[in-house]
Amino acid sequence: MNRPPETFVNVQEDRLLAFSTACFEKAGLSHDHAALISRLLVNSDLRGVRSHGTRTVNGYCSGFESGGMNPQPNIRLIHETPTAVVLDGDGTLGYLPMVRATEGAIAKAKEVGLGMGLVRHIGHYGSAGHYTRICMEAGCIGFSVQGYQNLGNAAGSDPKPQLGYFGNPPLCFAIPGEEEPSVVLDVATCIMADYQRGGEYDPLLSLIPAAFFKSIGYTAVAGLLGGGLTGYTLPDDEGISERWPGGARLGGMVLAIHVDAVVPEAVFRAETDRMVRDVRETYEPMPGYDQALLPGGIEEKRVEMHRRDGIRYGEMEQEPAREVSERLGVPLPWD
Repeated sequence: MNRPPETFVNVQEDRLLAFSTACFEKAGLSHDHAALISRLLVNSDLRGVRSHGTRTVNGYCSGFESGGMNPQPNIRLIHETPTAVVLDGDGTLGYLPMVRATEGAIAKAKEVGLGMGLVRHIGHYGSAGHYTRICMEAGCIGFSVQGYQNLGNAAGSDPKPQLGYFGNPPLCFAIPGEEEPSVVLDVATCIMADYQRGGEYDPLLSLIPAAFFKSIGYTAVAGLLGGGLTGYTLPDDEGISERWPGGARLGGMVLAIHVDAVVPEAVFRAETDRMVRDVRETYEPMPGYDQALLPGGIEEKRVEMHRRDGIRYGEMEQEPAREVSERLGVPLPWD
């Protein structure tokens, strides 16, 4: 899904930001809320993470329009300690509540070295890398995961689903560099992509079982840290889940580690640079690639290209953009 499109139109960043923001405003969001989500979605497009970019605007807006998600949330601080903040997202998409939780985590980390932000009662929060990159910008290492209610319950499916394909919540570690690209592992936990299921791939379950056992474990850990730890299974006395069924089933967690609290930031960033550089210069690239890169390197190259030439908008992006454009009366961001 995140491979570059073969056929596309080039869309300029500013036009895509304006289009997305206008769509969300038409769906009932305040300008600031709409602009924040749009900025994060366009960032995904710039990095070539097509699955989590502005192709989601149509579906997200539909959720707000239908009443499944709260367009005007009251995001509340419900618990705080010297190292953690816990917020309630009030049934809205996860983007704005998670940004606020990230800001809280960073503030705690700057005070005591470590800070954690947790949010309950939210919808999809997109790429986990949004929040860990905010941590990096503040001189922190970032870690984030999202979980959803009843992860692991196959609900009586017959036949039972294969455990090897268990779940796929987002997870990201972001480790800052200086001159070289930062190391950003922005992934989902399953070893296989969502479309890699069934007979063609089933033989891999027996050929490389260790890889599947690892991804099963990653899914369980991510789901519990990004879900259960947020408290979203506590009694919902205010009926948030009932009022906003499309926007209150998930939680999110972000952890910020203030580098300078344990080692001089410049020293740590230099070691990140050293590793990235040594890998590039002393390893053979993966098949089909011209450089040996650690996670995050490809994304930086794509951002540079897309800002220069425009974002490559394939049919996967164009079709939902046309749908939301027609429904909400917002002009398309390309000619």
